[in-house]
Amino acid sequence: MTDHQTTARRFSTGRWRRLRSLRVRLIAVFAAVALLAAVSASGIAYWLNRDAVLKRAQNTVLNDFRVSLTRNVSDLPLNATCQELASLASTVASSGLTYDVVVVDAAHPECPASSDPAHFTLADVPTALQSTVAKPREITENNPYPYHLYWQRQNLEGRPFVIGGTKVVPNGPTAYMFKSLENERADLNTLGWSLAIATLFALIGSALLAQAASATVLRPVKRLGDAARRLGEGHLDTRLEVDGSDELADLARTFNRTAEQLHEQVEELSAREAQSRRFVADMSHELRTPLTAMTAVTDILEDEAESLDPMIEPAVRLVVSETRRLSDLVENLMEVTRFDAGTARLVADEVDIADLIMSCIDGRAWYDAVELDAPRGILAVVDPRRLDVVFANLIGNALKHGGSPVRVKVRQDGESVVVEVSDSGPGIPEDVLPHVFDRFYKADRGRARSEGSGLGLSIAMANAQIHGGTITAANGEVGAVFTLTLPLAPPPPPSAGEAEGGPAGDAAEDKDAT
Repeated sequence: MTDHQTTARRFSTGRWRRLRSLRVRLIAVFAAVALLAAVSASGIAYWLNRDAVLKRAQNTVLNDFRVSLTRNVSDLPLNATCQELASLASTVASSGLTYDVVVVDAAHPECPASSDPAHFTLADVPTALQSTVAKPREITENNPYPYHLYWQRQNLEGRPFVIGGTKVVPNGPTAYMFKSLENERADLNTLGWSLAIATLFALIGSALLAQAASATVLRPVKRLGDAARRLGEGHLDTRLEVDGSDELADLARTFNRTAEQLHEQVEELSAREAQSRRFVADMSHELRTPLTAMTAVTDILEDEAESLDPMIEPAVRLVVSETRRLSDLVENLMEVTRFDAGTARLVADEVDIADLIMSCIDGRAWYDAVELDAPRGILAVVDPRRLDVVFANLIGNALKHGGSPVRVKVRQDGESVVVEVSDSGPGIPEDVLPHVFDRFYKADRGRARSEGSGLGLSIAMANAQIHGGTITAANGEVGAVFTLTLPLAPPPPPSAGEAEGGPAGDAAEDKDAT
């Protein structure tokens, strides 16, 4: 993936996270509710006003048309001429309101009269309206007239009109009225724009209100998040100021109670851990003096073992081996205590890695069982004593559990040196691999009395980490492979505050000084 694609993906991810933030969602919800309410209110107001405006306009003009037609049609003679029909149309149209009239007489179908023949004719009247107007209704108590006034709204050449029609007498003419609704449409358009602008202002106002509300809600949430972050970083004295009695205040109180309980538990656990470390340090220190004397005695017994009674010799050799094993265990426990307390320090020097590995192999007489592939000239600033412990543990572990030949390969990888130790054994079981560096862990639980203490690999890992490196374990094509990776230069020493540590550090410091 190119840098441009990576940058684009990060930008897209960051934008998506911002869009999913609580502030954006609150504003979106407020805006959606406000928009829905404003649109609903505006729509209802628009349709109610539209219906009222149109009804008022058409009822006014239809009533005027009916009155004017009824008043003037009585002056029309029987079998009126085309000129008389035109006069009727003009008279009715000039009643005072602005509308046009078309008069049609069945006796003179060839001359429909119009007050404005250039714009309105019988062809402009909807067919459905013509058939309805011409159809008489049965006269009853509730319907004293056979003909009624009917109307219909229609667009003529893109302009809105209300068209009404009626027949006054059975044998008389039929009149149709055309009233323009342009003014009403303009008023309704103005109303629509006004409601749209009001909706827009309502939307903007809701967004501003949501911003203010989200700030009020999210400010305590942000403080809570910052406090939780500080608590996670180890500042166990972090507390929130509680103000009010709402849900957020209850949440702050809960956080404070939780932080207080966590603080107490951590202090209790720290105290117990300090006691445990001090106990191990004290025990190891107290065992060192008698073990030194016992080791001296067992060395003498070992030298004289061949001259002892054959019945006593096995017991003497067992005492010698177990004393040395106990001495090694005590030394390992003291080393572990130093690492736990943070008092382990590097005494670094620039050495050739190949010379250091060769010295480790020669000092333990492993040269016949180890194949070394280490080019000279790879110099690293390390603590020779601690690195010798790492090599001794890795190679000794390979010889003990994997068998010879053990292969040690050294190479430089950039600013690091890599040392691979592989054996010729069956490898490490998959369920054991995650635990090989755990303290006191043994793959064969049934062999609790094995020679090792289960601390060697964990001490090797701690020594690698104090150099700024690490050790990994895996299975190769044949046997297990342990890979040590170290920087060519050690990490900077810890600050004074970090070096002081806590009670456990003081305990270990005291025993080392002693």
